[in-house]
Amino acid sequence: MMKITEIRGFHLSFPLAEPQGNALTFFRKRDALLVQIVTDSGLSGWGEAGNSPHAAGAFIRTRLAALVLGQSPADFGRHYLTMCAALGYDRRGAGMMGISAIDMALHDLAARMYGISVATLLGGAVRGKLFAYASGPFFREGSDPYHAYDREAEGYLKKHFKALKPRAGFTPHADGAMAMGLRRMIGKDSALMVDINQGYTAHAAIQSARRMEEAGLLWIEEPVQPEDIGGYQTVARAVPQAIAGGEALGNVRAFREFLAANTLAVLQPDLSVCGGYSGLREIAALARAYDVPVMPHVFGTTVNFHASMQMAAILEGKRGGGPAPYPFIEYDMMDNPLLQLCPPPPLDADGTLSVPDGPGTGLELSPQRLDPWIVGRWAEIL
Repeated sequence: MMKITEIRGFHLSFPLAEPQGNALTFFRKRDALLVQIVTDSGLSGWGEAGNSPHAAGAFIRTRLAALVLGQSPADFGRHYLTMCAALGYDRRGAGMMGISAIDMALHDLAARMYGISVATLLGGAVRGKLFAYASGPFFREGSDPYHAYDREAEGYLKKHFKALKPRAGFTPHADGAMAMGLRRMIGKDSALMVDINQGYTAHAAIQSARRMEEAGLLWIEEPVQPEDIGGYQTVARAVPQAIAGGEALGNVRAFREFLAANTLAVLQPDLSVCGGYSGLREIAALARAYDVPVMPHVFGTTVNFHASMQMAAILEGKRGGGPAPYPFIEYDMMDNPLLQLCPPPPLDADGTLSVPDGPGTGLELSPQRLDPWIVGRWAEIL
């Protein structure tokens, strides 16, 4: 059986031509950590750590690498439990993001070892196509952060997207005008959601939701801070729209708290944050017990996107009231060269894309392709 001989980390960064953002922050650059796990046979797999790439990289190097070097990638379940046992106090932060990257890479590698897709490795895809939604438009700087929305949304429709998720959370009045304007543009048959990105208090989120009610939103995402369970309860009880969230929640226990409090109607765990495939499968099992749909949050590089397609292909389908059953797949609409390193499959006219059928995640990536964006690199060797 092949064994793991090297773990490579690639810290990547790129500037945005124009600052773009949301109710929480503006992006002037974006950073990422990609992890490549290499075996003695030369076969390798890729993973990604979300949100805190440098801290996650340090955790991998000091805590996690020694646990998997010299081991078989086929034992990814055992490795996940061993890594979780090494977390110590950091059970929902950068340590779990480091585990996420390793777990993603191990699944990719194990599937390639068997010559199958990750979806097949996990028991088999239940769908070969995914309904995609355009994650955008984003705020622009100035007194009217929504001023480019109409032009950008029109471009998304020309690319065959049938669902849009603009950023909201400037003021409730402005949110209402923005949502109604987009609804008139996209028509009644396309899906419209908004992402407030943790930007409001519960009271402001309720006011915003009421002003957007006539726009027929499929969901409102992250209306308040992710730790504010009481705020989520208050909003969920006061508005008719489904409340979505979970991208900032780092493990199954965090999701248990939100589900027990009856706060979220749509769960959005991120593979690069919640423990990779192993962590997200735990969350999906819990969600099934509560009969709540799950769809991966995706906002990173081509590695997380391809991994999330494999994960979405095996999730239980749910009808959430939109133009297609859940899960959808999120498609980052920023100018993101790290998403286009190995471009996602093209959208068909019906707004869907085909899930690659292997091997691994279907991603063919070499370290040399990363060179224009590398700001740091390291390796842990057996």
